[in-house]
Amino acid sequence: MNGDLLLEPREVPLGGVRGLTVHRTLPHRVLPTVGPWCFVDHFGPTREPMTVLPHPHTGLQTVTWPLAGDIRHRDNLGSDVVLRPGELNLMTSGDGVSHSELSVEPDAMMHGLQLWVALPDASRAGPAAFEHLPDLPRTGGVGWRAIVLMGRLGDAESPAATFSPMVGAEVTLGAGATADVPLQPEFEHAVLAVDGAVRVGGFDLMHRQMRYLAPERDSVRLQAARDTTVLLIGGEPFTESLVMWWNFIGRSHDDIVKAREEWEQASDRFGQVEGHDQVIPAPPLPKVRLTPRRRRS
Repeated sequence: MNGDLLLEPREVPLGGVRGLTVHRTLPHRVLPTVGPWCFVDHFGPTREPMTVLPHPHTGLQTVTWPLAGDIRHRDNLGSDVVLRPGELNLMTSGDGVSHSELSVEPDAMMHGLQLWVALPDASRAGPAAFEHLPDLPRTGGVGWRAIVLMGRLGDAESPAATFSPMVGAEVTLGAGATADVPLQPEFEHAVLAVDGAVRVGGFDLMHRQMRYLAPERDSVRLQAARDTTVLLIGGEPFTESLVMWWNFIGRSHDDIVKAREEWEQASDRFGQVEGHDQVIPAPPLPKVRLTPRRRRS
């Protein structure tokens, strides 16, 4: 991608046709990844509960960051954790993992972010793992402060496991602030407007929109009329081909076919999530061969 780009969100039901509605900005038809970040969902604020039954993943990390509402995470590794605002859940699928996510209180206000990070080829067949990180590093400057979820921002580095050079941070701006947030020039970045309008590098960004920032800049100027939160993500451009379908990331059509078959057959590859007698079945594959997602110049 040679220049900056505005990405509009699209509405998607999470966990089925009657699931929680999310606003998805990645992957986008012209931009499949920002660094290794390949999936960005923004949900809420809403009183719709999160009810996502056990489902599988391959080739990625799931990153869950709630802003309001508690979420119970269970997986086939034996994890059973209540995730609260200000805490991070990071699940590394490796070759295969399964998990569920449900609101703790069915009528509670829910608001948050769920993201995927594509694992590089050298790591995508490794073991599955889960991390619950309740205490993350913070940094900031004039007019802004940040919680570093993944990678490094300024002088703060997250303890979360990473497999590619990257950054992910919640950045908060004060009312009337003009803030210059540091960037790594070798990274591409994107800024998501989480709870209202913000000005990014001189361009207006409306609620839920994302602005892609091409590499070769060492900072971005953010301006806000009121107290505002944004999500900053970035990383070295991810050059490996990715075939993404449903909850799987592979490198070929055959990778996806195999993962789907093994999920439908209740293979040991994905194990079982305790406490559930139902899972989300895989949808039918399309009638054509799946091909890697390409970014358009």
